[in-house]
Amino acid sequence: MFSDFDRLAMQRALALAARGLESTDPNPRVGCVVAQHTRIVAEGWHERAGEAHAEVAALQAAAGQAVGASVYVTLEPCSHHGRTPPCVEALIAARVARVVYAAGDPNPLVGGRGAATLRAAGIEVEAGLLAEEAAELNAGFMKRMQLGRPLVRVKLAMSLDGRSALASGASRWISGEAARRDVQRWRARSSAVLTGVGTVLADDPRLDVRLPPEPAAGVRRQPLRIVLDTQLRTPPGARLFEAGGDVLILSALGAPEHARAAALTARGARIESLPAEAGRLALGALLDRLGELELNEVLVEAGATLAGELLRASLADELLLYIAPRLLGPAARPLVALPEPHEIGDAPAFTLVDTLPLGEDLRLRLRPRATPPG
Repeated sequence: MFSDFDRLAMQRALALAARGLESTDPNPRVGCVVAQHTRIVAEGWHERAGEAHAEVAALQAAAGQAVGASVYVTLEPCSHHGRTPPCVEALIAARVARVVYAAGDPNPLVGGRGAATLRAAGIEVEAGLLAEEAAELNAGFMKRMQLGRPLVRVKLAMSLDGRSALASGASRWISGEAARRDVQRWRARSSAVLTGVGTVLADDPRLDVRLPPEPAAGVRRQPLRIVLDTQLRTPPGARLFEAGGDVLILSALGAPEHARAAALTARGARIESLPAEAGRLALGALLDRLGELELNEVLVEAGATLAGELLRASLADELLLYIAPRLLGPAARPLVALPEPHEIGDAPAFTLVDTLPLGEDLRLRLRPRATPPG
């Protein structure tokens, strides 16, 4: 069905899409290649929300060479008006002959309409080439479109004996510099970084991205910082407010006009209310709200309690686990707070996605293993 050149062109389109890894939010990362026979004549990718989609950028670069061309795009061309006109209109106007796309539109209300519109205009359409790779690149966007919630990625760091901090709470630094740089890259691609007020009080983190500016933009997008703070205990002097970017504090105290809110809003925080369950913010309601805010990927950097709650409620989609070659001993603090399983088979289990050595440390990327039916 697909030729070797088709695969090469789509691999190139995926590489182009990855250039928008940190900048397209809340839109998907999409790349596009225009080819005449087995010669690539133009390329494009979606750089940031509100700017040209990948297909339009590639067609503009191709100019007259788009007539009769094959177009390779990593996501089904859009057929609806958003911040920019539908890409299918640009493809039809350019008189391309063939469109090959990797993954279908994940929006259940519009999926398939882009392909149908192109076919109705007499353009050959083929789908599914390197679809898994394209979906992986946009896993958060896919989940939000389908379920209304972002992808939740929990970052954890531990010693060889599974401990996250000394008994005193001291944890800086378990991981080495290379691992900390890697965390910065995961922050940079995330829509938001989320933590609990306990971590703010104990560690006073900034949770910002401190990588060099992006060459094209000259500035670096900062993810939204989110604090789960049931009783509004976040100090107005917290370092969160020094890093630039937006800070959202989610509380259970009711209206943002609560007396404790004034000092926080004066520091630039936005405060919203969420329902509480058993004295804690309801995590299901939390994820629904984050979906409404058009967040695709949320990186959780929190303590053992919040990490354990997300795992226990099956709300964590992925773990980033950094393992340092240290032993902290049995009195040190555990990695996550979970109930004791009655049997080994009851313990949460994970599938290893990949491993990466980082200096003396090792990063594991894991996803919860599906529980077999019955």
